[in-house]
Amino acid sequence: DIDGVGHKYHLDLVLEDFLDKDSTVNCTAEVLYHLGNKNIAPDVQFTIEGELKNTDEADNIFYNRIKSLEKELVAENIPDSHGNVPPEMEPIHLLAWVASGYVIWQNSTENTKFQLAQIKRVKQV
Repeated sequence: DIDGVGHKYHLDLVLEDFLDKDSTVNCTAEVLYHLGNKNIAPDVQFTIEGELKNTDEADNIFYNRIKSLEKELVAENIPDSHGNVPPEMEPIHLLAWVASGYVIWQNSTENTKFQLAQIKRVKQV
């Protein structure tokens, strides 16, 4: 507890590449939840020990696949009601995780437990 400021936590984490379970890095983080004003996102300071996997090649393949579609990408309900994500939608699902992670960080408190449930609709812009 930091008087008049908030609650601070020190975390030791292991980050795992969701697509490559053998690729992990250690991380430390300090998270400060501010007292009183629930409209302030927690402050997060972190360090990564080692290097995250370079995804440039996979990112370019995904970009070129989306760019070359004859029709704009439009999809709904990912995952479906049975939890299935079509393989061609997996990159979109991963992008949604990133977006939801940002929303969660910006709106989280010590007592919230948000997670991505489903992409209701995605449209290529």
